[in-house]
Amino acid sequence: MDFNYDVIVVGAGHAGCEAACASANLGSKTLLITMDMNKIAQMSCNPAVGGIAKGQIVREIDALGGFMGIVTDETAIQFRMLNRSKGPAMWSPRSQSDRTKFIATWRSILENTENLYIWQDSVNQVLVKDRHVTGVVTDMNVTFTAKCVVLTTGTFMNGLMHIGRTRLQGGRISELASHGITEQFVELGFTAGRMKTGTPVRIDGRSIHFEEATEQRGEDDFHKFSFLDFQPRPLKQRSCWTIYTNEQVHDILRAGLPDSPLYNGQIQSIGPRYCPSIETKIVTFPDKTEHQLFLEPEGETTQEYYLNGFSSSLPLDIQIKALQEIPALRDVRIYRPGYAIEYDYFDPTQLNHNLETKQISNLFFAGQINGTTGYEEAGGQGLIAGINAHINCHGGAPFTLGRDEAYIGVLIDDLVTKGVDEPYRMFTSRAEYRILLRQDDADMRLTERAYRLGLAKRERYDLLTAKRDSVDRLIRFAQNYSIKPAYINEGLEALGTAPLKQGVRLIDLILRPQLDMAKLSTLVPVLKQEISVIKNRREEIVEAAEIKMKYQGYIDREKMIADKISRLEHIRIRGKFDYSQIHALSTEARQKLERIDPETIAQASRIPGISPSDINILLLLVGR
Repeated sequence: MDFNYDVIVVGAGHAGCEAACASANLGSKTLLITMDMNKIAQMSCNPAVGGIAKGQIVREIDALGGFMGIVTDETAIQFRMLNRSKGPAMWSPRSQSDRTKFIATWRSILENTENLYIWQDSVNQVLVKDRHVTGVVTDMNVTFTAKCVVLTTGTFMNGLMHIGRTRLQGGRISELASHGITEQFVELGFTAGRMKTGTPVRIDGRSIHFEEATEQRGEDDFHKFSFLDFQPRPLKQRSCWTIYTNEQVHDILRAGLPDSPLYNGQIQSIGPRYCPSIETKIVTFPDKTEHQLFLEPEGETTQEYYLNGFSSSLPLDIQIKALQEIPALRDVRIYRPGYAIEYDYFDPTQLNHNLETKQISNLFFAGQINGTTGYEEAGGQGLIAGINAHINCHGGAPFTLGRDEAYIGVLIDDLVTKGVDEPYRMFTSRAEYRILLRQDDADMRLTERAYRLGLAKRERYDLLTAKRDSVDRLIRFAQNYSIKPAYINEGLEALGTAPLKQGVRLIDLILRPQLDMAKLSTLVPVLKQEISVIKNRREEIVEAAEIKMKYQGYIDREKMIADKISRLEHIRIRGKFDYSQIHALSTEARQKLERIDPETIAQASRIPGISPSDINILLLLVGR
């Protein structure tokens, strides 16, 4: 047994798994410490990956050589591409997964990764010497030493669960909380806080009247999460179902509010505003007579269903009485009630962009410890933390992503620049360069960087090169091939679009909203032939080429804006000023600049409360 490592990762949730794999695959001797090896990558809330903006993060994790997309594809029991009615910048993949197979698949990856070892235990102390991390101590009183430590503690630090007036210590139902780390770091000068999240009731599917629900089937086309995955989905595909609350349900919930931990003062911490509990919904929207709920299967064969939209910490009897008023659930039986959970986090403005803490060198935070929520946000942070832990062990420049490069870059910049006042969740609206950050081109944006780093393997790089060549060839063909009216007008009119008055290039037809490559290939045999030359990933390549052609003007405009802003990203100011002495700055600006200590002018400009005039003063002081 070895007790000395390059990198120790504490916690085997979605952040910890990605962090451990990243550092190990880059060559660092890595130890992953988890409280329960049977709960690795547990989907603590709903059994789904992706969704609006979150799906883009998973595609980015995959493009960088992470594993969340691969595991999700392997365990998917339903796949959908959300927001298809909107432009491709908003398309977001989402998948239901088999919860137990998700865990088993992740565990298999971890156990078979070279340089990666697992220890089942709980960490209660991080060893620090001269503001450098040196290792950890566990509940079994085992000391492991390391050059770098990555903390991905999820909801376990001083976790406290609430079901009505009942309180249970734990990080998840039936799982112990972790103690000691918060108290230690507060003594070291870190700022900590409390946050709250919740999860719904789990229902026995045998008690559901599905004839009273509306079926929601998945899709079966070429879209997946991983850019490496071309095989059919291996598991049986299952439907989700929609149902609705009603006024009788709301009356019962209102009667239970005096015993709700959210409203009787029992819970003081901050919960997610965008994902409210059912009791919060009826208080916030008192005139709404119904709320949509989703019955989501937890696995390929299980009878367990997750009731999305009914997160609650109300007493058990209130939850059951309210559910029984929904026609499809009139005979409901449950496996366990919904509950709320409070846990500790650390203010993420105490981090650098590589997710290393400012106070303690070689110590990294990722996931809910930084005030975020969601498997995808955690996985993205874990990947970046694992990469940079390896770099800190072996040398090299920090690996960071810009806001114009990835949603992961937006996520981390928001955290370290703005901090959080509620559990942070990614939305497309948080990204100013949405057209550049589409789910379809995450590999085009990121895989080459990951390959140069050594994380993305040669197979992935070769696939990227082949895809890029095929996309460029299709675009060149469309730009150069001319079509005469006589050959196509009849077909154009049949498709409901205006006939040509003169010859045009094929790309001019592709730019029409009513037309796409698939429709045009039925009218232009030579286009069909050009597409047929593509042997692998044909649908993905055609879609990528079409999006690039249709949205090239918007893409170029966003790139131009991003390039202008990026000039400020290169003006470094950390360590150059004593902000308390720059009296031309506003008081708020001096205080926030001192606390956050931004790396660049661009980061300073994104700090809430920093005005354009403050930025102009800084530019003058650096001679710009």
